[in-house]
Formats: sequence, C-alpha cells, structure tokens
Amino acid sequence: MSGERPISRLEALRFARRVVAQQAAAALAQLDGWIKAEERREAEQCRGKEMRPAPPDWLIQYGLNRGNVDAVHAGDCWAAAKSGRCRPATREQALEALRRQVPPCVHCRPDSALGVLD
Repeated sequence: MSGERPISRLEALRFARRVVAQQAAAALAQLDGWIKAEERREAEQCRGKEMRPAPPDWLIQYGLNRGNVDAVHAGDCWAAAKSGRCRPATREQALEALRRQVPPCVHCRPDSALGVLD
C-alpha cells in the first residue's frame, strides 16, 4: 500500500449509500419497465375485446361428416362451444332447422327462445 491511506468509516458509509442508491434506481427502472409492459398488455386485451365481433344469436351444430345437422343452439350455449362443430345461423335458418325436426339443444332450449314449441 504505497501512499494509500485507509478510508474512514464515514467515507465507507457514503460509498455504501451511493451503491444502495444506484441499486435502488436500477430496481425502480426495472419495475417501471414491467409496469409499462403490463399496461400495454392490458390495453391490447381491451382493444381485442372491443374489436371482437358479437357472438351469433343462433348456431347450428353439424355432425362429424359436416353434412348432417345435429342440433340447434342459442348463440351463447356452453354445450355448443364445447362441441366445436357449430356454425353461425340466422334466425330464419334456425327456425327452418327446427321445422325440419332438427332437435333443439336441451341446455339452451332455442325452441323456447324462438317461440317454436311442440
């Protein structure tokens, strides 16, 4: 240690304070980045929900061969969502399918909503 003097306790404390301040600034900058990313993600989700088309009022469920009509559903039926074999339909198409003896869904009862009861 040629010519170097030992640092005083006060100098060591000031050095430690500078290190902690730098680390805190870096941690805050990282947190601010995370907050901005989350705000962007939430804004994108909101825009996506706003731009999403309205669900159809009626659905027609097709068979595995896509030729047979299996059921008529209301547009918000959970059973139709699970089947994955439904296509949107107009009110007239749903009524016509029910008139052709296509069974209505037992969960959402589109025949009641359309005013077609046996």
